Amino acid sequence: MLTFEIADVWTKIDQIEQSCEEAFKLKTPYLAPKDPNRDIDLLHPKYHPPKKGFSTIEGQARMLHDLASIELQAMELGVRTLSEFPDAPEGFKEELVAVTVSEAQHLRMCLEGIEKLGFKWGDWPVHAALWYAVAPEDTLLDRILIVHRYLEGSGLDAGDTLIRRLEGTSGKETIQKIVKQINFEEIGHVDFGSRWYREICRQEKIDHTLDFPKRMDDLRYRLPKRVEPINRILRGKAGFTDEEIQYYENLRLDFINPLSSISQK
Repeated sequence: MLTFEIADVWTKIDQIEQSCEEAFKLKTPYLAPKDPNRDIDLLHPKYHPPKKGFSTIEGQARMLHDLASIELQAMELGVRTLSEFPDAPEGFKEELVAVTVSEAQHLRMCLEGIEKLGFKWGDWPVHAALWYAVAPEDTLLDRILIVHRYLEGSGLDAGDTLIRRLEGTSGKETIQKIVKQINFEEIGHVDFGSRWYREICRQEKIDHTLDFPKRMDDLRYRLPKRVEPINRILRGKAGFTDEEIQYYENLRLDFINPLSSISQK
């Protein structure tokens, strides 16, 4: 059983390497379900309860809970790409397994941090915006741009902003350590996407400098909005060119809400 088909979050983590191995060995595409399996409420964000500030322990735990949901989706998307693109280059799949296992480690850190603060997974609902941003009709280049260059790239910006917001917050040590480690390691995850995007473009005899803005223009209608300013330094470390960074700074996503398919129970 692949990770996104398992409900229990701890089982997802414990079986991630087995799930990656199973997906890696597939010879034909294995399409993922419309919704990832969850052991807690999956709701549209407008139905989520209001958040408390970081000055409260509950607010800090809620932030880790939101981050855990992001890491969970990133982990599941790794397995999804492995299962839906069995013909991807072996080197790409090998690196993707390592990235996916790393995402599982990040998820575990968040869950343990939540419990250390006196709360638990499921105390709040979650959304699946990252999961819904990809589609069965994606090409491998589409998937790399969406997951590793757009979604995870946006995570770099958000993580840096979060770290600065946590400065001066009492009792912040637990979450600040977690967020800093995740944000540092995510640079490598995004760089993985940058390198393989260009390598696959090279293999397919595509000019990546022309392909990037055109492909992003085609995909942007189903991407969740970015809310944080672009961090040029982190983006540069993760393999973005100045032209690509400028594209994202100018990008506007005032179109279809990609969360519209989330359950509204």
